Amino acid sequence: MNRRALGAAIASTVALSLACTTGVQVAFAAPGQGPGHRSVPRADVWVTTPDRSELLHQREPVAFHSGASDLTTITVDPDRTYQSMDGFGAALTDSSAAVLAGLPTQARNDAMRKLFDPRQGIGVSFLRQPVGSSDFTAEAEHYTYDDVPAGQTDFELRHFSIAHDELLILPLLRQAKRLNPDLTVMATPWSPPAWMKTGDSLVGGRLKDDPAVYQAYARYLVKFVQAYAAAGVPVDYLTVQNEPQNRKPGGYPGTDLTAGQEAKVIAALGPLLKKASPRTKILGYDHNWSTHPDDVATTPPGQSPETDYPYEILDSDAAKWVAGTAYHCYSGDPSAQSALHNAHPDKGIWFTECSGSHGASDTPEQVFRGTLTWHARTITVGTTRNWAKSVANWNIALDSAGGPHNGGCDTCTGLVTVQADGTVTTDAEYYTIGHLSKFVKPGAVRVASTNFGTTGWNGQLTDVAFRNPDGSTALVVHNENDNPRTFAVAVGDQTFEYSLPGGALATFTWPKSGALKTPGREIPLDGATATAQPGAAGASLAVDADASTRWSSGAAQVPGQYLQVDLGRTTRFDEVAVDSGDNLGDFARGWKLSASEDGTTWHDLRSGAGTGQLTTVSVPGTRARYLRVTSTASTGAWWSLADIRLYRTR
Repeated sequence: MNRRALGAAIASTVALSLACTTGVQVAFAAPGQGPGHRSVPRADVWVTTPDRSELLHQREPVAFHSGASDLTTITVDPDRTYQSMDGFGAALTDSSAAVLAGLPTQARNDAMRKLFDPRQGIGVSFLRQPVGSSDFTAEAEHYTYDDVPAGQTDFELRHFSIAHDELLILPLLRQAKRLNPDLTVMATPWSPPAWMKTGDSLVGGRLKDDPAVYQAYARYLVKFVQAYAAAGVPVDYLTVQNEPQNRKPGGYPGTDLTAGQEAKVIAALGPLLKKASPRTKILGYDHNWSTHPDDVATTPPGQSPETDYPYEILDSDAAKWVAGTAYHCYSGDPSAQSALHNAHPDKGIWFTECSGSHGASDTPEQVFRGTLTWHARTITVGTTRNWAKSVANWNIALDSAGGPHNGGCDTCTGLVTVQADGTVTTDAEYYTIGHLSKFVKPGAVRVASTNFGTTGWNGQLTDVAFRNPDGSTALVVHNENDNPRTFAVAVGDQTFEYSLPGGALATFTWPKSGALKTPGREIPLDGATATAQPGAAGASLAVDADASTRWSSGAAQVPGQYLQVDLGRTTRFDEVAVDSGDNLGDFARGWKLSASEDGTTWHDLRSGAGTGQLTTVSVPGTRARYLRVTSTASTGAWWSLADIRLYRTR
C-alpha cells in the first residue's frame, strides 16, 4: 500500500475478527462478563497450553467455597500492595508498521483490533517506540529525524522532521490509541544523529563530549516529543539511549553512552522536557538486568565496564530528573530489579524489551513451547514480581522470515506474524503478554500472593496477582512442571481448587466481593531470624517472605524436629500460617506450635495432625518474641517449611 494512503484507509475501515493460528475464530468475552459474572464469588478462567490446544481459551468458571484445602495453596492478599501498573505490550517498530500496513485494509484492521482492543483482542496497553531507526526497519538505510551529509552539522535542528513516521507508524499509533485510549507510549532512540557522534555514523561510536552537543541532543529529543504530541501521540516516558553498553552493534544504530554521559544528557534534557511536556518522564539505563559479557569484553582499555550503570544514574545529580529505570532481558535475571528497588525505593522500575528467539533447526512446536514457558515464568511473572510497572516485548509484528530488519537479530519473533499469504498468526508472546494485558488494567496494583516457582525453573507453580481500579482481582499462574498440577487459591477464608496442564499459563479473574475479604493484615517479618533442628543452615529460608525457598529437615520426620523463629521483639498476632509450599507431601504429619518471650520458657499454643501443605492456626491475642513449630509424628517423608506468616486480625 502507498504509505501516504494509510492514515485515511485506517480511519475508514471496520474491523472484523481475526483467525488464530489454529484457524478457529477467536471472540473474547470481557473479563467479568463471562459465565462467572452470574454469581459471586466465582473466578473466570482463561488458559493457554504449550501444545496450542488452548489459546487464551475461556473455560467454565470455578466457584469459591468456605474452608481451606490440603493442596499447595496460593494465598492472595488484596490488601497488601506493591507497584502500580502502566501496561503491557511491545514495540510498533518500522518493521512492524511495514508488515501491518502491507495487509489488505480489512486484514490490517483485524490484526490491530486483535492486538489493541480490550474486548475483542488482548488490549495491548504499552508501546515502546524507537526514536528513529533501529535494527528493525524496512528502510535500506538507517535514519534519524535530523540527518545531514557527512561532515555537516545542524545545531539549530533546521532539518528536524518526523515525516518518515507520518507515512506508516503514526497512523497505526493513532489507530492503536483509538482502540485502547489507555495506551501508554514510551520512546527510545537507538542513536543520536550521526553529526553528534564520534565517527559520524549511526552504527557505534560515542556522543561527542561537548556541552553544545548535549544541549543539541536534549533539544532534539524534546522536538521529537513535541512533534509526536502534535501528531496525536503524546509520549509518556522517554529514555535517552537504547542499550547504552552495546558498544559493537551488529550493523544497526547504537551508541556507547557511558553513565557519565547519560547523566549529562539527562541533566540537559530534564529542565527542557519539564517545560515543554510535563507529562513525559525520563527513565534511565534501558539495558539488561546485568552487563552482558560481550559488553564487558568490548569496554575500551583502561575504562570501567560500569556494571553498576543504573545505580550510577540514580546516584548522580541527574537523578532528580529520572522517574526510574528501564530493563531488558538479555543478560541476568529479574531479581536485579528488586535489588535496585531496594536501593532506591523512591524510583520506579519498567521492563521494556525482550524478544522471543529460536534456533535455526527448531520446529514451530518447539519455538512455541519454549517461548511460552520461558516468557511465562521469566517475563510475565518474573518481571512483575520484581517491581516492574510495565512488561514490553520487542516487535509487535514481523513477517514469516522474522523481518524485515537491517542488521541485528535474524531469529527474533513478534506477538503476531504476517505470513506470506497475508494471513496473520499469533505467536507465543501474544499469549504471555495477553494473559496480562487483557485482564490487568492500567492503574492496577500488584498485590501479595504466595509464589513457589522461580525464573530459573524449579518445576513448581509461579504466579502474580493484581487488584484492578474497579476492585476486581487478576491472578496469573504458570505451571512450570511438564506434568499437570492441582492446587488451591485462597482469599481470606474462601478457596477454590484447580488443575492446569503441564507448562500451561492461566489467568483467573474475580470481581470485588464482600465475601473475599482477608480477616486481617500480614505482619512483616523484617529482621526475623530462625534456627532449626536438623538443618539449621537453611532455617532462614522459612522467614524470607519467599515461598520458592524452603527449610527442609533433610531426613525423615520424627518427633522433636523443630523450626524456631526469633521475631526480634515482642509481637502481637492472632493467626499463624505454616506453609510447606509446593514440595508435595513435605508437611508435618503432626505438629505443635509454641511461643516464648525469652526463648527459654515456652508455652504451647496449639497442636494437631497435619493434613496438607498449608496449616493455618488461630491464636487470638498472642504476644511473643519467639515461635517454635515442632514435629510430633513420624513418616518417611522429609519436612519442609517454605513460609511462616503471621497475621493480626482487624
